[in-house]
Amino acid sequence: MMKQIIHTKNAPAAVGPYSQAVEINGMLFISGQVPVNPISGKMVDADISKQSTQVLENIGAILEQAGYTYAQVVKTTCLLTDMANFKAMNDVYASFFKIEQPARAAFAVKELPLGALIEIEAIAVK
Repeated sequence: MMKQIIHTKNAPAAVGPYSQAVEINGMLFISGQVPVNPISGKMVDADISKQSTQVLENIGAILEQAGYTYAQVVKTTCLLTDMANFKAMNDVYASFFKIEQPARAAFAVKELPLGALIEIEAIAVK
């Protein structure tokens, strides 16, 4: 029952005292990802579709680093600063999770780190 800290340069560095992801017992817990481009280190445009895409690409980079795929994601939590963005986020989300979509919760929150419009955390299982 050894936990392993997962880190990749293909996803943004943590903006606080936490790991990008932790793997234990065949489960991968991915910290909330915000729409920061890992190459530039900057937030992508304040457009919910672009931000949703970047967040899910960041999650994909962490999944890949740990040897998982989107198909192994079993649960996500989506945080949005405005529920008016729910449909646009869903459209992007559906393009990453085409079949056997994970369980999910979506919440409206007052604000997110770095002024992001969206943050998503994920749990994957091998």
